[in-house]
Amino acid sequence: MPRPSHVEVDLGAIRGNVEHLRRVVAPAKVCVVVKADAYGHGDVPVAEAAIDAGADLLAVALVQEGIRLREAGIDRPILLLIEPPVSDADRVLEWDLTPSVQSTAFVEAIAGSGRAVHLAVDTGMHRAGVDPGRATDLAKRVVASGLVLEGTWSHLPVAEEDDAFTADQIERFLRVLDELRATGIDPGIRHLANSAGALHHPASRLDMVRVGIATYGLAPDPARPDPALRPAMRLVSTVAHVRSLPAGARPSYGRVRPMSDPGSVATVPIGYADGYDRSLGRKGFEVLIGGERHPLAGTVTMDQVVVDVGSADVEVGDEVVLLGAQGDERITAEEWAGALGTINYEVVTRMGVRLPRRYVGVDDAR
Repeated sequence: MPRPSHVEVDLGAIRGNVEHLRRVVAPAKVCVVVKADAYGHGDVPVAEAAIDAGADLLAVALVQEGIRLREAGIDRPILLLIEPPVSDADRVLEWDLTPSVQSTAFVEAIAGSGRAVHLAVDTGMHRAGVDPGRATDLAKRVVASGLVLEGTWSHLPVAEEDDAFTADQIERFLRVLDELRATGIDPGIRHLANSAGALHHPASRLDMVRVGIATYGLAPDPARPDPALRPAMRLVSTVAHVRSLPAGARPSYGRVRPMSDPGSVATVPIGYADGYDRSLGRKGFEVLIGGERHPLAGTVTMDQVVVDVGSADVEVGDEVVLLGAQGDERITAEEWAGALGTINYEVVTRMGVRLPRRYVGVDDAR
């Protein structure tokens, strides 16, 4: 019997989001980022939905992520956003993955292969990429090594919050591109924008955008949501047990909070081993049952939570929504993020491997 607790992913929402983003950034190409198991949504189904919606490329972080897509039969170009270790060079070539390069060591490891590569340039994030002052020399090495410089890119670290820095960074990237052209090197596909850049900084769109969080219907900047984007994930379970308790009873580990009134509590079979953070119980976070909000009654445990449903008519088998919509109510990833002091990206990517992924909207025509 399948586990009642699961992640529900609306592939119709994924397709609709990609189609919307394509319209926003046209004529730029769209690269859909499906790293980290498509931000917890399931890499292969999401990749297929994105391709159906017109994605030009896919992007992952790790070689094994790219191989997983190839093994599933996906033949769209797959960009590796992190330069692989030299020890993975043969696998990159074998599985027809497009590496980002930032070092002569990796360029030399695939020299003579004729492989297309993308030059990663550090224009201000200081996490990866070649220094702008060395970009032209590395690009020359790429060409001299019998490789194809298919693209040149950089990354925006604060496009959702610092417009001035982002504008300066766009200018720095454009100067690097000018320097490449001045030495006779075609930079290929120019790409800089992430989701925030694509939505809020038109000058960063260039030839292609790399959209991650927006693909999944979540705003890179919650203060500037795009109403056309539709969240694709729900975290769903069911009521496993209902018990009546007197006022003052303290459910769950630690007995942290007394019930203010007599009422019922519902046990739900999901816990912190599934990615439902333990601290949410101490914060009195809410879930949806019957289209209404109900607070957690105590500490989140490894496999179960207890919900204070008061006098509501709740029965075993009733659907419980911990993230997403039920009826007219919705618990958002931004609410989770606010309670946990993090960002919506972490909320959706933390869903545990014990949670099956179930897909809806498979046949949606949008």
